[in-house]
Amino acid sequence: MLLDRLDLRGLAPTAVAGALPLPAFEEQAPSQAVAEILGQVRRDGDQALRRLTARFDGVELDDLRVPPADLEAALAAVPPELRQALEVAWERIVAYHRHQLQPETTVEVEGVVVRHLARPVGRVGVYAPGGRARYPSSVLMGVAPARVAGVEEIVLCAPPQRDGSVALETLAAAAVCGVQEVYRVGGAQAVAALAYGTESIRPVDVIVGPGNSYVAEAKRQVAGRVGIPAGFAGPSEVVVVADASVPATWAAIDVLVQAEHGPDGLAWLVTTDDQVAERVAAEVDRLVAASPRRDDLASTLARSGYAVVVDDAEAVAAVVNTVAPEHLELLVAEPQPILERVRAAGAIFVGPYAPASVGDYVAGPNHVLPTARTARFSSALRVQDFQVQLHAVEVPAEALAALGPHVVALADAEGLPAHADSVRLRLADPDRPGGE
Repeated sequence: MLLDRLDLRGLAPTAVAGALPLPAFEEQAPSQAVAEILGQVRRDGDQALRRLTARFDGVELDDLRVPPADLEAALAAVPPELRQALEVAWERIVAYHRHQLQPETTVEVEGVVVRHLARPVGRVGVYAPGGRARYPSSVLMGVAPARVAGVEEIVLCAPPQRDGSVALETLAAAAVCGVQEVYRVGGAQAVAALAYGTESIRPVDVIVGPGNSYVAEAKRQVAGRVGIPAGFAGPSEVVVVADASVPATWAAIDVLVQAEHGPDGLAWLVTTDDQVAERVAAEVDRLVAASPRRDDLASTLARSGYAVVVDDAEAVAAVVNTVAPEHLELLVAEPQPILERVRAAGAIFVGPYAPASVGDYVAGPNHVLPTARTARFSSALRVQDFQVQLHAVEVPAEALAALGPHVVALADAEGLPAHADSVRLRLADPDRPGGE
């Protein structure tokens, strides 16, 4: 069977973590190869982008930018049902992210006034994957929270197809979002261009969007120079928790949904019922054999496809919190005991009629999610990832008179006399705010 069996029954929940395999990406991250790509782009700019595009995509490019007129032409050319789906998805994603906006607040304590201010970053780069599939949904998910945050400049990078064009569906999505600046550059080289800038592509402040292991590693390496939110948005992952209350075929297809994206991902079934594990694994084999994407499915399952059998809800949660999956589905009759224990997952889908694919497209929350176990400390892409959080402090003379001695005491304790003197000077002459 394609799903390797892990029988962890009899293990205490505290021992579960040590019995689970490490993520495939953690075992062999392409660090050196990515570092070389970043170095080439940083050194040679557009010349490196063209060279690397020819090498990895098999395309010789002259102009890296997609003409803006091609975006509206793409929107007019896609089937009406796709255009409607893009527009519905865009409206729902924007509506959800508007709820994340926070008003400016003011806190006053004993005369000191502190205002919280949220300001959008200036320029954002959105990456839309290509290669094995087209991802217009990733365009919507990357752009929507940036738009809601108030970002003025948004640029899109997507890998070219064999004829040098960007996928029609991707361009149509860009048009729906109002993005005009699009470049036919993919892979780690696109991340490098967005981070460092080239002759054609100005650098950005934040880079978002999912990608393969090379894209994810490139974002990790440029983090610090630019903002890289949503943890580690790498190859796709799903953990499906199932029992006998749902058809085995439903659980099996949901295990395969994220495996469609190709190698390096993760596709797990977790159950407390050995017979459920058998039935779902058999359905996985049947569905893969009949799928037009069976090669991608089989590649993912061969590396990271598991059927895990455990004793109870506590052990299920121990598996989930260790794996910290990008997508978690709870296809069980009583999800609440598990849900209450989950603390590490990118997105959770509860019940038989909430497959992760709904979240991928139209539920509203972002589908750019942390992977490779980074959901332990990070979350889905959100509006605040495109803002800087500022605070403005106002201190009237009487408040400084009350608090100043504490500042002096702390500064003296730390051996920082200028810090202390900046307050002493003011306390010595509180009535002279300016001039001599």
